[in-house]
Amino acid sequence: MERLILATFNVNSIRTRLPLVLAWLEANRPDVLCLQETKVDDGRFPKEAFREAGYHVVCRGERQYNGVATLSLREPLFVSAGFSDGGPADEDRFLRTDFPGLMVLNTYVPQGRDTASPHFRYKLEWFGRFRRYLEGHLDPKEAIVWCGDLNVARESIDVHDPKRLLGHVDFNPEVWEAYDGVVRWGFQDCFRLHHPGEEGQFTFFDYRVPRAVERRLGWRVDHILATETAARRCRRCWIDMGPRLGEKPSDHTVLAAEFTWEGA
Repeated sequence: MERLILATFNVNSIRTRLPLVLAWLEANRPDVLCLQETKVDDGRFPKEAFREAGYHVVCRGERQYNGVATLSLREPLFVSAGFSDGGPADEDRFLRTDFPGLMVLNTYVPQGRDTASPHFRYKLEWFGRFRRYLEGHLDPKEAIVWCGDLNVARESIDVHDPKRLLGHVDFNPEVWEAYDGVVRWGFQDCFRLHHPGEEGQFTFFDYRVPRAVERRLGWRVDHILATETAARRCRRCWIDMGPRLGEKPSDHTVLAAEFTWEGA
């Protein structure tokens, strides 16, 4: 058995956050780092900088919006992006990479904007599409990790003010139901496996809130979930606040998990 570190980070523009991400990679050397909201088309993604750091790069993005990328020490065995169900492909929101003994699903789920907006309906349907993808292509008995900025705070302890924030597009019964529909397919929340009931653990701190980090006014909307085969090998899961406290930070920070793995 070897150690495998997998992390997820919404960078809110990879070109702006490149020095921060490279520094985190050098300091932590994860096996897999999933990025969201890269906000750059594939031709302008800084692949060479990551290759020089020793990482393979798979990315799907467009200028200014969305974007996902998966960096890995090992070259993936298989890569696919987006849906093929007749709706929008959303390749810049869903990236699958297969490695020996492990499949990684990197997603940037739509935020939803406002509950009265069609974007919110699209968010709910997105979870439904993702569930149907799982049912049609994968087996919950496989070792699968689903991670990314899922734009869901599932429990009251996942937000700093649950009474006031209830009804927000990320903290909403309709979103919980849609998200739970995916989780029931066969996923477990790796962070809650190791930190059950622990309050004040957040991955997102809004730029617009004065001193949000210092005042612990955050949300836990970034997640690492695993099927049972993978979850039983998860030894720890933690939030690294370093990137959020660094120079020119994203409004999110890094969530990481350590697994023991055969063939890692």
